[in-house]
Amino acid sequence: MEAEVRPLPKVEYMAPSSLKEAFHLLKEYQNKARLLAGGTDLIPKMKKRAIAAEMIIDLNRIPGLTGIEIRGDRLHIRGLTRLAEIKESPLVKEKAPALAQAIGLMASPPIRNRATIVGNLCTASPAADTAPPLLVLDALVKMESIRGERIVPLSEFFLGPEKTVKRPDEILTEVIIPVQEGNSAFMKLGRRKAFTLAVVSAAAFVRTRKGKFEEVRVALGAVAPIPMRGRKVEEALKGSEVNEQKIVQAAERVREEVKPITDVRASAEYRKDMSYVLTRRILEQVGGRG
Repeated sequence: MEAEVRPLPKVEYMAPSSLKEAFHLLKEYQNKARLLAGGTDLIPKMKKRAIAAEMIIDLNRIPGLTGIEIRGDRLHIRGLTRLAEIKESPLVKEKAPALAQAIGLMASPPIRNRATIVGNLCTASPAADTAPPLLVLDALVKMESIRGERIVPLSEFFLGPEKTVKRPDEILTEVIIPVQEGNSAFMKLGRRKAFTLAVVSAAAFVRTRKGKFEEVRVALGAVAPIPMRGRKVEEALKGSEVNEQKIVQAAERVREEVKPITDVRASAEYRKDMSYVLTRRILEQVGGRG
């Protein structure tokens, strides 16, 4: 028997032509409105009745919400830029390779052609693939509302599963990545090679100088209530010599930080073990073995 195809519940729909118009709609409907960017997460959840809304505000007719550019010493990715465009961008591949790698392992090409970076972040899944690379790249997010704009570090954006610091009247309009000298990369362990949620994911940014770790950032996904930084790993490596023994010893510290759960995809114990394995591998890749 084929699964029942449930239609979307009846809701009002508006497609504003400016941010100002969108802000006024958000103010009018407050918590009863949902923003539509790519819709790859919102629409399925609405069909399943997992979330409800009285109003859908489609942001796709608002000019200026897509594009990738360098401004000064920062890479700016506008919020409605499709994941496929980010993945193929020469600027992203050069300045933020870990992000391009992560998107290449996400979902399927049709979904990447529709999904947006703002949607992946605002969903606030612990397994969001764009979060670990953006965390190690020290990314910031810009949110705008009728009251003005504010920029916060991505490390302060996530509060819990499906919870962020974004207020109901705000729209996340831009991801900002400082351009830095160093190497970054992303790895993902899933039940398949692609089109799957991460069982564990890891990203790292490393800058070395004279055979020592000058800067180290590590982040993991799907092993805690929010995408997280591996602060103890970073502290153990910064300033130390670049060699395999130091990496192995530091990677062990991640076991003290992760707080994984057991679910249908993996046990908590397996996730903890794989957090160590991926952390060690990603550090060996970006930092070298000395």
